[in-house]
Amino acid sequence: MRALLAILLFPVATQALAADDDAAALSLADRPQPATRAAGNWSAFAETTAARSALRAGGIEHDANLFLGARYDATFAPGWRAIFADLLDLRWQDHPSHQKTLNTTIDAYLSWQVRPDTILDAGRINTRYGVATGYNPTDYFRANAVRSIISIDPASLRENRLGSVMIRSQALWTAGALTALYSPKLADQPSDAAFNPDFGATNFSDRWLLAASHALSKQLNPQLLIFGQAGQSAQIGFNLTALLNDATVGYVEYSGGRTTGLLAPLEMPSPPSAYRSQIVAGATYTTARNLSLTLEYEFNGSGLDREAWDALRSGSPALYAQYRALTIRLQEMPTKQRLFANARWQDAIVNHLDLAAFAYYDCVDSSRQGWVEARYHWPKVDLALQWQVNSGSPGSEYGALPARQTWQALVKYFF
Repeated sequence: MRALLAILLFPVATQALAADDDAAALSLADRPQPATRAAGNWSAFAETTAARSALRAGGIEHDANLFLGARYDATFAPGWRAIFADLLDLRWQDHPSHQKTLNTTIDAYLSWQVRPDTILDAGRINTRYGVATGYNPTDYFRANAVRSIISIDPASLRENRLGSVMIRSQALWTAGALTALYSPKLADQPSDAAFNPDFGATNFSDRWLLAASHALSKQLNPQLLIFGQAGQSAQIGFNLTALLNDATVGYVEYSGGRTTGLLAPLEMPSPPSAYRSQIVAGATYTTARNLSLTLEYEFNGSGLDREAWDALRSGSPALYAQYRALTIRLQEMPTKQRLFANARWQDAIVNHLDLAAFAYYDCVDSSRQGWVEARYHWPKVDLALQWQVNSGSPGSEYGALPARQTWQALVKYFF
């Protein structure tokens, strides 16, 4: 169960949504960042955390982390950019065997602007797709990518993860983009060594992706994706955002194709493949006081229904542990249905104070996870206090987590 704790334990950072950021909410193309940055080519931070967890089995556990993050983005010749992002995690825990240092190379690639509307990238790239908030079925490159948890905020998990080695070409126009990428197989299985370059951690199979997006209007923006992986049928993805009114953005994210399901790799013999779908539908409402509220329904056709989930929980403990570890590695829902709610309030009550909260509810086993944060900003320093609670029956998605609840304080310094 330590693997469960490592992925779903307390967060240490959050990102607030701007009240008038409709353009960002409607942007679907995974485009490069602008070539020039007002703050300079380098940005860095240091973040220290201290946590106290009440364990489900009884007792208290203390943890501490020091995160060091850096990003470099610069134009070094006409039409050429170099992008590098890295996260170093130094951990201290009560048990000496749990001490560990992990380094994650998020991005390390070169970008060539062949023409004003054509870009070619090569190297390690953290490519991200999907318009949903709590679960992204079209985020096809998420498997094995999360090595170090700086926050369980879904946005942070997507941003602070190991990129995949690939070559990517993009054609851009005013209303959309066309992207083609290829990511080769570099190893048979992921490596978990602390300072191993991990060239194969996210490059465990030959993979490719085509993505096309075009804004039909200011209110409607669709994206179509086709994803392929060696030994697996092609998956079709679809993202859609719609500006429902001046304060509400609705979205739908879908992925479907023939697959054997999540439990199949652990079953003997493996069941035949079938067409399975994953879909997320939700909406975000933003008030005039910078309060954003999101509600989302999540469905994973490759996950387990109530009967199969109950049978797994009451069966072999080893098989159950293997399945949970697999879903964590793939960043997949273990069951078929889940609800997600999210609230973020910028400058709440007083200026520079941000409040955030989110909750997951597993519709199959009724387990729940909740998280609340209060964060105050100074020009170069953030100070935050967080509380997380996991509840549910034994063996449920969140009831199986070792920590019943966790309090954590953090200080983040921006260089």
